[in-house]
Amino acid sequence: MMAASIQADWRDSLPTPRGRVAFDAPLGAATWFRVGGEAAYLLRPQDADDLAAFMASVPPELPVTIIGAASNLIIRDGGIPGIVVKLARGFSDIAIEPDGVIAGAAALDMTIAETAAAAGLAGLEFLSGIPGSLGGAVAMNAGAYGSEIRDVLDWAEIIGRDGTIARYTAADLALSYRHASLPPGGIVVRARLIARGDQPAAIAARMADIRTNREASQPIRARTGGSTFRNPEGHKAWQLIDQAGCRGMVIGDAQVSEKHCNFLINRGAATAADLEALGDAVRARVRAETGIALLWEIKRIGVAPGARS
Repeated sequence: MMAASIQADWRDSLPTPRGRVAFDAPLGAATWFRVGGEAAYLLRPQDADDLAAFMASVPPELPVTIIGAASNLIIRDGGIPGIVVKLARGFSDIAIEPDGVIAGAAALDMTIAETAAAAGLAGLEFLSGIPGSLGGAVAMNAGAYGSEIRDVLDWAEIIGRDGTIARYTAADLALSYRHASLPPGGIVVRARLIARGDQPAAIAARMADIRTNREASQPIRARTGGSTFRNPEGHKAWQLIDQAGCRGMVIGDAQVSEKHCNFLINRGAATAADLEALGDAVRARVRAETGIALLWEIKRIGVAPGARS
């Protein structure tokens, strides 16, 4: 099914949400790479109840894709068929509790860390080193600087493909390295993170160390998508990429970062196809050089121009 055909096939039969809807909506500018095609149908639900009611009425054969801050994401140039759900303002609240934080899925990881720190809650500092929002962090068990979501997750509220809202514990989601076992089609809408008391100044100092480390070692001011590949067991992806001679490698206007070679960069005019081809070329070189197969950490969604989903 072509992305553009979804609108004609389903527009009249879809429910009317309280949130905003756009057809043939450009997505590239919303991604950190600044690449990608259109969403045939883009929904920004007003809140969790709005999304749940909408999902309960969507035909089961219609594909639904969820995107958040689009930080660790490549949207292919042919766009995304079916429905794209982007969580925004109605999912960004952060509430402080004595021993934790409850935050919406669209709350930025950095903002959660800063809010907790200001309230004297420690244990979430690592989130300040993770680009993106909480929903994506839960969905991939994001981690950095020695901690990950499974270390702090109490529960997550998830809307199922049938519109039901259920609460899942960290154990329910079987969190593992860069993976969470969400229910099929599930959308994370809210989560509770466990924290502990500490002096705000001490927490702020630890976050400052993380910020300094990131600025020194990562191309954070470039058009990038964060870590491209998962670390294979017993190895660092960047070291394998460097060993294979891929530092600075270019395809089109996409480049392997000179500063940190597990980052891909859009130098300004790259396409999604350039970035994905570069990533695959790096994987092939690393496999040939070391015998190790790198696995993508960046999520790649949508279709190539002219392809069918």
